[in-house]
Amino acid sequence: MDILNYLQVNDGLATSGQPRAEQFAEIANLEYRTVINLALPTSDDAIAHEGELVTAQDMNYIHIPVIWEKPELSQYQLFCVVMEAHKPFKVWVHCAKNMRVSCFVALYGMKYLGFSDKEAASLISKIWQPNEVWSQFMSLAQSKNSH
Repeated sequence: MDILNYLQVNDGLATSGQPRAEQFAEIANLEYRTVINLALPTSDDAIAHEGELVTAQDMNYIHIPVIWEKPELSQYQLFCVVMEAHKPFKVWVHCAKNMRVSCFVALYGMKYLGFSDKEAASLISKIWQPNEVWSQFMSLAQSKNSH
């Protein structure tokens, strides 16, 4: 798959940076039913009409814009609710570079998919090394995950 920072997490979950407009048809052809976008409308290479492109391919589109410099616990919690609601189907999650997404998916994986700390860290390290903002966010979210 020729999408920026594409990562197949498991049979039902893939992540990436921003797909190009024509790549949503490829994603649909791989039987993904839902696309979740964590990028801002102003993020690098954002597609203004992405929701229309995705729904035209008979996929669900959910946009949870996460500010790069200020990820919120409530956004992660909403992400978990959305992921659980769409769990029976294949889900594709993306942001601009797969950095936000790798953190959200690693946290989700620890809470819902049985990922160990090591597996979660490995997933993230395939994409990047979190900066201070995201390291702090991960610590906060992990502490809430265990409750």
